[in-house]
Amino acid sequence: MVYAQLEASIWYFGEKAGLDFRSGAPVPLFDGQLSTKEGCSVISDANGSLLFYTDGSDVWNKNHAVMDNGTGLLGYFSSTQSAIIVPKPQSSDTHYIITSWQSDGINY
Repeated sequence: MVYAQLEASIWYFGEKAGLDFRSGAPVPLFDGQLSTKEGCSVISDANGSLLFYTDGSDVWNKNHAVMDNGTGLLGYFSSTQSAIIVPKPQSSDTHYIITSWQSDGINY
């Protein structure tokens, strides 16, 4: 029996590009909304269904719409790692977005 952790099976990056690895082979995605040179993050649920993604400045939901209060994050689109998404321990519905930029430091 194989158990996969599918939370990282969908990637969005670059100029509205993405990849879906749920089938085992990468499948191109063309529905992403971010436009970034580097420093983006994506999280899916345990079944591999997209939850949300960010470039460190804005956050888009699974429908590719900006989330409520999803703008003005303190990351920078051209920081090497402007944002990471960290699930809250023992919670399947709470996540932290941690952003960084040299003038604003590290924020969540």
